[in-house]
Amino acid sequence: MARQCDYCGKRTEVGNQVTHRGLPKKKGGIGLRCTGRTKREFKPNIQRVAAVVGGQLTRVKVCTRCLKAGKVAKPARGKLATAG
Repeated sequence: MARQCDYCGKRTEVGNQVTHRGLPKKKGGIGLRCTGRTKREFKPNIQRVAAVVGGQLTRVKVCTRCLKAGKVAKPARGKLATAG
């Protein structure tokens, strides 16, 4: 899929943006009223990173939560990685 994490399956979700009008009751008004609902999308933070999958270096789409959790095996970098 286009915007989906390869590890946890997180993808775009839909919801509503709710517009309110009025003054809250605790501030002396008659309360807030809903004046409209518009569809919107919640998009995950997907990154394309180089990862080691099955012993081979491939590019995968991963959400930042999986990156921070260490679920992705990234390749070794530096002089020691190329010497060995």
